[in-house]
Amino acid sequence: MTHPHDRRQFLRHTAGLAAGAALWASSPLIASDKKPLFRISCTEYSLHRTIDKGELAHLDYAAFVKDTFGIEGIEYWNRPFATKAEDKDYILDMRKRSDDAGVEATCILIDGEGNLGDPDEAKRVQAVDNHKKWVVAAKLLGCESIRVNARSSGSYDEQLKLAADGLRRLSEFADEHKMAVIVENHGGLSSNGQWLAAVMKAIDLDNCGTLPDFGNFGDYDRYKGVKELMPYAKLVSAKSHDFDESGNETRTDYERMMKIVVDSGYRGWVGIEYEGGRLSEVEGVKATQRLLERVREKLAA
Repeated sequence: MTHPHDRRQFLRHTAGLAAGAALWASSPLIASDKKPLFRISCTEYSLHRTIDKGELAHLDYAAFVKDTFGIEGIEYWNRPFATKAEDKDYILDMRKRSDDAGVEATCILIDGEGNLGDPDEAKRVQAVDNHKKWVVAAKLLGCESIRVNARSSGSYDEQLKLAADGLRRLSEFADEHKMAVIVENHGGLSSNGQWLAAVMKAIDLDNCGTLPDFGNFGDYDRYKGVKELMPYAKLVSAKSHDFDESGNETRTDYERMMKIVVDSGYRGWVGIEYEGGRLSEVEGVKATQRLLERVREKLAA
């Protein structure tokens, strides 16, 4: 028969082991080992043709992404709800639908609101003002940022100064809402990684950063460009167009590109942006997702 003292000692020892195991499992070091190198999200632009044809309602986008792909992060595009930015009820309905679907909204991609680097100061200020409503909408949606463009005109240095001015004004407003303003390489000098990195240095605000896109670099070396933009990245866009028989993207070496992303220390969302025409939008997103998952597993090995 076991002595009561021995039994109590055994129980205390067992409880101690269980507590130690729980503490070990909850340790930041262990938890970090279980986290993926990056999280995969989906950009609404990947499905813009499906939305334009009326086959997918914008309000159903979040649930569709979760149900179709099992993806739990999304980037909105402002075009499908361009007139609704200041409609609080509509924005809160969007938020409820994404919350109900278990999907996290990360960003709104903003187009068509003027040039933040416009040489005309009145137009530049107007462009800044036009973007402010999207900062407020993004906050209601639970996003971390809005993506903007840095379009300008003039010489290299003039455009750098003008873009930095407009972006700084908008970022100072966004900071009041604890929101980030991020710039994509999206044509003009913004597709020059060195130039856009210099704009970030000139602004020097924590809530102003970049959204490196694997495409959109034109003749500029895409791997060099992404490497230059990653120190300021708050979101990454995995642009895809087509795939070979092995499932690799035909324009971008994803393993090489994602190694640049991961080696920079980035551990955030990587948004799928499928722009191809051979595969349907749904199949294009799935192909990009499979590729990102395969590369993630290989880089984590």
